[in-house]
Amino acid sequence: MSGILLYVIATERLRLHPASPDDARQLAYGLDAGWIWLGGGPGQGTRDLAGIVERAAEVGWHRPPWGLYVTVRAADGVAVGGAGYHGPPDLHGTVEIGYELAPEARGLGYATEVARALVAFAFTDPAVGTVTASTYPDNQASQRVLLRTGFNREPDLDGLLRYRLDR
Repeated sequence: MSGILLYVIATERLRLHPASPDDARQLAYGLDAGWIWLGGGPGQGTRDLAGIVERAAEVGWHRPPWGLYVTVRAADGVAVGGAGYHGPPDLHGTVEIGYELAPEARGLGYATEVARALVAFAFTDPAVGTVTASTYPDNQASQRVLLRTGFNREPDLDGLLRYRLDR
């Protein structure tokens, strides 16, 4: 990653470590990429976002810091999930976030902590005016996370529930 400055996003209990394209390549295939993972390895959502980063890097579209972060517990250094941005801000200043936790890390407030950190970090860029997120209708826990984080419900899109938070 020569010449690219990457930031660890810190919260009270977590550290979001940026995943390089090489890390993303490994994570996309379910490999640990050098982290010890709660539950044995990255979940499918983390693998999917890693695949997006991998493909973006292959075609020259990867724009750090707008990618995948490995969510690590500060207390013990164990990776508990993945989170990040689906890409850089679009022409309207909108970025989309996503997050996933290992089942053993759910229900502890980590997802809300991660979502708030991603939003706060996105809004440090003056080009970003809106953060969006989407979830499946049956994922009520994620819907509660987004509402607690300050998102507003938007019209559904392609069977997904959409959420939006403006600066």
